[in-house]
Amino acid sequence: MRIYEGLEDFLPVPNAVVTSGTFDGVHLGHQKIIQRIRELARSIQGETVLITFWPHPRLVLYPTEHHLRLLSTFEEKANLLRQFGIDHLVTIPFTQEFSQMTSEEFIRKILVEKIHTKKLVIGYDHRFGKNREGSFEYLKSHGQEFGFELEEISRQDVDEIGVSSTKIRKALESGDIKTATNYLGRLYELNGLVVKGQQIGRSIGFPTANIHIPNDYKLIPHDGVYAVEVKVEGVLYKAMLNIGNRPTVDGTRKTVEAHLFDFQGDLYNKLVTVSFKEFIREERKFENLEALKNQLVQDQKLAKSIL
Repeated sequence: MRIYEGLEDFLPVPNAVVTSGTFDGVHLGHQKIIQRIRELARSIQGETVLITFWPHPRLVLYPTEHHLRLLSTFEEKANLLRQFGIDHLVTIPFTQEFSQMTSEEFIRKILVEKIHTKKLVIGYDHRFGKNREGSFEYLKSHGQEFGFELEEISRQDVDEIGVSSTKIRKALESGDIKTATNYLGRLYELNGLVVKGQQIGRSIGFPTANIHIPNDYKLIPHDGVYAVEVKVEGVLYKAMLNIGNRPTVDGTRKTVEAHLFDFQGDLYNKLVTVSFKEFIREERKFENLEALKNQLVQDQKLAKSIL
């Protein structure tokens, strides 16, 4: 997959089959659209082009009103789109100025003049252009004029899956990992760097990797204890993870800390990927470290049985 930052370096490809959208999380609904454009591209010996926008439009248009947390960073989204077989990923920088582009300008300048779109596939409720004025009906009524074929993923097809990025965000924010997994079609992930912590876990026999999540817009699930898998340098370890303020030790800020089972070695400054399997319990304050340790023993047993 080739990635283009902006349209300057993009050269038209033969029989471009195109879709566009934010594709946050690349969930099952998104995957249905991707599967369809790949099928169409194969049928006409063409190539797939996915147009996306970064930053997420809502982060630009409503920076103070919406505390939006995203399911995927750009790097995570690009990796998923590569896995699903997209040929060309075009990222358009989303700015206040770009948001003023009308739907007709978007179609003419980007889809027609720059991409040379042969077929366009969109979801039934997809809208584009200034004030989201562009719609399937608008495209359909101007199809001959623009010179490309149009296909809509029907409401029935989308509703059959019943998935949306908003539903997944709400599930993760409430600790409902199973629902998020079902909608994503895979485990939800956090990617971060292991940094030095207070080493309190080590003192009670549960050393933890303190994971720094570099992007503050990335959604971190509900506070609590989870059964997870942690990938370190290509190796997958079973683990349990705590998200929260660590009230037992009077913590003052939220941390993400994983205790890896059957791991020996140094994790500092290593990049790790956490995959969420199941929520175990809410975070709570214990009377002392000994009571916390006793609970962690129980958490570990449950996490191992889940994993």
